[in-house]
Amino acid sequence: MKEIKQLIDTMPQHGRLDWIGLRPARRAAINIVNEAELIADYGIKGDRSAEKAGGKRQVTLIQAEHLPVIAACVGLDGVTPQMLRRNLLVSGINLLALKDRTFCIGETLLEYSGLCSPCSYMEEVLGAGGYNAMRGHGGITARVVRDGTITLGDRVHSI
Repeated sequence: MKEIKQLIDTMPQHGRLDWIGLRPARRAAINIVNEAELIADYGIKGDRSAEKAGGKRQVTLIQAEHLPVIAACVGLDGVTPQMLRRNLLVSGINLLALKDRTFCIGETLLEYSGLCSPCSYMEEVLGAGGYNAMRGHGGITARVVRDGTITLGDRVHSI
């Protein structure tokens, strides 16, 4: 029988980058792009979180598989990543399994920095109960360790 540490360290799965969104300012419309430049210790060029160095929330990621769950919890037909104000939508990999890890998206290197908890704005966007619908499904935050360009379809994998 494998030890828990061995199970945690075993992660052969990889995911795919499905969507990229830049938030130029608080509550501003999201700019949806096909590729973006990540800058070490800052974040995604053109996103408001990249204005100063050293933050824990340089990039926000959410799993595509969680969107239908969130929608079901608030009784909507669907939820889009721009509604949730995340930077990156990925599929095929459990983002919570990246806890305490570094991971690659395309040529970039990121480091897990925490859970991406919802804010009260989710009540406005998703309706009553939107905040609670997001709890446990809000994704993760990451720091950018190595610069590079990310493009839709890039592989997401732990190293």
